[in-house]
Amino acid sequence: MAIQGRLGFTLKTNYGMAQMGESLVNGALGAFLLFYYSQVLGVPPSMAAMGVGTAVIVDAFTDPMVGSISDNWRSRLGRRHPFLIFGAIPTGICLFMLFNPLVAGNIPLLIWMIVFVNLTRTFMTIFHIPHIALGAELSEDYDERSSIVGFRTFFGNIGGLLAFVLGFWLFFKPTPEFINGQLNAAAYPPFAGLIGTMVIVATLWTAMSTRHVISSLPQPKATARINLFEGVKRMALDSLAALACRNFFWLFLGVLMLFIIIGVGSALGVYMFTFFWELPREGILILAPAFPIGALMGITISPYLLRVTSKKAMLQFGLLAWAWFQMLPIVLRLLGWFPENGSDLLVPLLFSIGVIQGICTVQSNIAFGSMNADCVDEHELTSGRRQEGIFFAASSFATKAPVGIGNIIAGIALGLIDWPVGEQIKTAADIAPAKIFELGLLVGPGIAASALICMWCYSRYTLTREGHQEILVTLTARRQLAESSPTA
Repeated sequence: MAIQGRLGFTLKTNYGMAQMGESLVNGALGAFLLFYYSQVLGVPPSMAAMGVGTAVIVDAFTDPMVGSISDNWRSRLGRRHPFLIFGAIPTGICLFMLFNPLVAGNIPLLIWMIVFVNLTRTFMTIFHIPHIALGAELSEDYDERSSIVGFRTFFGNIGGLLAFVLGFWLFFKPTPEFINGQLNAAAYPPFAGLIGTMVIVATLWTAMSTRHVISSLPQPKATARINLFEGVKRMALDSLAALACRNFFWLFLGVLMLFIIIGVGSALGVYMFTFFWELPREGILILAPAFPIGALMGITISPYLLRVTSKKAMLQFGLLAWAWFQMLPIVLRLLGWFPENGSDLLVPLLFSIGVIQGICTVQSNIAFGSMNADCVDEHELTSGRRQEGIFFAASSFATKAPVGIGNIIAGIALGLIDWPVGEQIKTAADIAPAKIFELGLLVGPGIAASALICMWCYSRYTLTREGHQEILVTLTARRQLAESSPTA
């Protein structure tokens, strides 16, 4: 049984810390990996993007495998905590190695990247899937779940912000040789070392500080040991069973499509800062916290909005707001209606738009995490099995894999517009204006228009507050009957 009543602030905070670890990894990979290997090291963008994209194949297998294994894991540390402990340290080490290649040349660099991006994401999966599944186990209350997801989202935004800000603040400083410090290859190994260390600390903090709740969490029934083939078979059947839940299927598909779109934008984000907006390091540091600040502000009003509306409405609202504010400043610039680069108004306007975007978009993030947990209850009602791990593994794949897919699309898109790379590219002055215009079209209206696909998927979700309450009533009665049965 989940913990009854409202959870304390300290417990939610300790639980949310591990999300900072996952977001630090995704922040580093999403913002800098393609840029580092292509623009800095000179690997052709399409080749580098395909290398990053190989992680999608590995994620498709490891995410549900870890979810299925942790759903059925029995130990004195429960179902989830052993994985938090085991996955943390290797993740940090592999992230450091990913940004510290000990080889040279396009093919050796590509192989190095493929090996270590997959190792990094695999070990991250080992702690991340059980962590988000743990959140669904802590409470079954419809509103309390949104609060738990809110704490997790808070630390997720902090992690993503830190990966970006620490990079530009501490490591990507201008030098006489590199006006744009993010083009300095020597800055990336120490950057990755710091981020990797922070990943380890944040994840182990959650593992150690939440051990006292293990006895209150659901435990799997004792089952016979199974071999590898049977484990893979069980994973496949569990995944198919999760996707057979209609509400979860449309939620999963919509989020998958959305994060592919976000992955493209993230992969091209440093390109936009460096070449489209021509922002100095100080301007980038000012803009970096805009979206997270907005998200943190939005988290404070999420509980009220989710009580007076519905999770589905907030999911759709956040999506549309994200797409609109993603497109707005870029389209205005392409039309010549936005302050020119170097203007005193440019950074304040971009900052304001980023804050508003964060306030609105975070409503979608919180609603999604809470809706996913509700689908677990619906699945238990129809199947009799409690499988947070497999459901959140699918959701994690829907948010992780698009980083790889987004990098593939971004790399292909850069190749299609024949984007220039190499040591001779130092500033926007080294790039034809037509290429910069095409980059704006990709990141602005191109990305925003794709969000309509996600909107259609979300419209198919039908589980309401009333419907979920009926599910909980039935599940409670069923569990009480099972506990009172002589054979229970």
